[in-house]
Amino acid sequence: MAEFIEIYNERFHSLLRPGASLQKIANNAVHSEGPVYFYEDDSVVWSDAHGNRLLRWSADDGVSILRDPSDYQSGNYRDQEGRLVACSSGNRAIIRREYDGQWRVLVDSYQGKRLNSPNDLVVKSDGTIWFTDPPYGITQPDQGYGGKQEQPGSFVYRFDPATDEIDAVVTDMVRPNGLAFSPDEQLLYVSDTAAFNIPQGPHHIRVYEVVNGRHVTNGRVFAVIDPGQPDGLRVDEHGNVFTSSQDSVQVYAPDGTRLGKILVPETCANLTFGGQERDRLLIAAGKSLYAIDLNTHGVQQP
Repeated sequence: MAEFIEIYNERFHSLLRPGASLQKIANNAVHSEGPVYFYEDDSVVWSDAHGNRLLRWSADDGVSILRDPSDYQSGNYRDQEGRLVACSSGNRAIIRREYDGQWRVLVDSYQGKRLNSPNDLVVKSDGTIWFTDPPYGITQPDQGYGGKQEQPGSFVYRFDPATDEIDAVVTDMVRPNGLAFSPDEQLLYVSDTAAFNIPQGPHHIRVYEVVNGRHVTNGRVFAVIDPGQPDGLRVDEHGNVFTSSQDSVQVYAPDGTRLGKILVPETCANLTFGGQERDRLLIAAGKSLYAIDLNTHGVQQP
């Protein structure tokens, strides 16, 4: 087995593609975050979260700058119409790139108070946007414009762009960060990165049961991530959870068993599945963007 693979459970073998290698495809960022794949032109858009830029990579064009400054964009996703939806830690808002290329603020407050600094998001099949809202854009000088925290805590929100309705659906975490749904959208996984700057803070992934597509219940610890803490995460077609960590992308079965690691030479921050068959794992780590082909497929659409 390749030297960058660590296997803890035999089930991990079925997810690996024989002969595949980990490739560094770009290294132009200050801190890489939030990759999202565009199948139309086989490109990757990702955030240089600390460099305050939005970057694009393709095999034909290399790296180019899409937005500078980007108002400290972090997590990115695509909605059901293919538009880019993003977390703006600087503007403390969820924003969307419209068909004419202009950026529009979708939501920036809850119960009359400004959001903290949205960090990561996913778009559910019903078009609703679920996002995390830790205060890093307020407290960390290289992640936002600072300011005063107005929300009483760091929550996970459900926002419906069709109705502008917003609800706090997870309120029992310290620093919610990355998130992803199971393939049937009956489970919501959320990483907690409090250990980043809170002594003895959690560094785990919690899982919640989704009720009527709108609320969650029965939150519990799914996996404690070591070394470092989890950040971004994605789920494949089998329900396996792929999460970033300090030394690798760690992979967990739906039952919480750690299957293995894909070791990465820089600290992993976020990841997504790409490629025309959604079988290429794209990893934002350190200053770089990495890719590896796998024998499994991501579930996010488009």
